[in-house]
Amino acid sequence: MPSSCKDIRAALAQCLQESECVMVHRHTAADCLRSPLDETLPMQCQQLKKGFGECRRGMIDMRKRFRGNQPITFKKLETAEKDGQGYQLYAGRAAFSGSSRATDGNEPEPVDWREAENEKFRAEEAQRQQQQQQQGKK
Repeated sequence: MPSSCKDIRAALAQCLQESECVMVHRHTAADCLRSPLDETLPMQCQQLKKGFGECRRGMIDMRKRFRGNQPITFKKLETAEKDGQGYQLYAGRAAFSGSSRATDGNEPEPVDWREAENEKFRAEEAQRQQQQQQQGKK
C-alpha cells in the first residue's frame, strides 16, 4: 500500500482495537467495520474509516494522480484533539479551525444593508427639508 494511507490505516486499526466492539463484545475488527456493527463504533473510528476510504479512493482519482494523496499523521489528530481545534481527516487544511470567530450568542444582529441605505436616505431628506425651510424663512 502506498505510504499516503499508512498513517490513517494505522490510526484506524488502533482505534478499532481500543473500541468496545472489539474489547468487550469480542468481534473481529473486520466485523466491526461492517454494518450493523459499524454504527456502534466511536465517532473517531467512524471518521477514520471514512477518511481511510477517501484516501484509498484518492489513489485512483485522476485529479490527484500527479500530486497524490496528502499524507495525514495520527499525531496531528491527537494534537488537534488536545488543542480543541478542528481537524480534517483527509488532506488539506482543517475545515473549521480558526475560520471564524467564536461567538457566545449575545452579539448584536448586523444591520441589513438595505436598512442602512434607507436610514442614510432619510437623513439626507431631512437635511434637505431643513435647508429648504431655512431658505424659505429668509
